[in-house]
Amino acid sequence: MKNIFRLVFLLLIAGLIFRFSSQTYDQQSLVPLMRRLFPGEPFAEVLGRLELSYAGMVISVESVGYYYFIEFFIRKFAHLFLFGCLAATLFGVLVVWKPDEVWKSAVWAFIGTGLYAAVDEFHQMLTGGRSPLVRDVVLDLTGGLIALLIVVPVYCWKRRKEKIETVKLDEFL
Repeated sequence: MKNIFRLVFLLLIAGLIFRFSSQTYDQQSLVPLMRRLFPGEPFAEVLGRLELSYAGMVISVESVGYYYFIEFFIRKFAHLFLFGCLAATLFGVLVVWKPDEVWKSAVWAFIGTGLYAAVDEFHQMLTGGRSPLVRDVVLDLTGGLIALLIVVPVYCWKRRKEKIETVKLDEFL
């Protein structure tokens, strides 16, 4: 049952990513909501000092506007988070099949995340008002790597702990 839950969760995450990629920029823009929630542009002075370059563009409050600047970070964090969830869940599905090959499962989860990220960017190319970016694939892979760097050691630690408890139980009996 646990394995089916992992697979369903993986499909839900992949489906959520696909759904977001199917939307135009205007359909998923957070700017109208942020204008209602933050009418006074809080922290605009502090944020106005920040500037970064992404995909050949300067991203700053001055160049794109206050709400679009904040939205940029929310969207990029969403890449990190969703593809991190995808990688972690894919690892959970793969490691069930071969529990003694943890690192192989981690590598395949990373590769699978990268493949899905590339397909996702291709899908965005087919969606109006969206720009496929290789940098977004790198960002997606970064999210996947961060998640795997957390999930894999935790999995190994839990597994080692379970083995020790099993050995102690066997000695007791």
